[in-house]
Amino acid sequence: MAKTKIIGETKDAGFQFGLRKTFNIPYEEVWDFMFSANGLKLWLGLLANELAEKEYYKTKEGTEGEIRLIKEHSHIRLTWKKKGWDNVSQLQVRIISNNGKTVISFHHDHLLDGDQRSEMDVHWNRVMEKISKELENKS
Repeated sequence: MAKTKIIGETKDAGFQFGLRKTFNIPYEEVWDFMFSANGLKLWLGLLANELAEKEYYKTKEGTEGEIRLIKEHSHIRLTWKKKGWDNVSQLQVRIISNNGKTVISFHHDHLLDGDQRSEMDVHWNRVMEKISKELENKS
């Protein structure tokens, strides 16, 4: 009998969660905001150090990991370990230009289980709400 697939379960990357939202704001403006001190604080946390590729980071809230890749004006890929978690997950944040509009995409995988996926569903939706409010205030 075939195993019932659980929402968000992948074949080889644990559980995943993804969220995208399109903004009617120029691409460069969204990128600059997301990587400003204020933008980073919203989606990553208050950083104790600068973000640099192949370097470790830690936020004041206790999230930590390694920056795997920063592709300017495209995306960032990093490991992500929330304070209190035993496992390390992976996060990719993309800023995508789309016909004069801009898409912000969060893709979080290597989550431990469905509960952790649900926790990240709530987390990233709250983050996107905060980002939306900030971007709407800027435009």
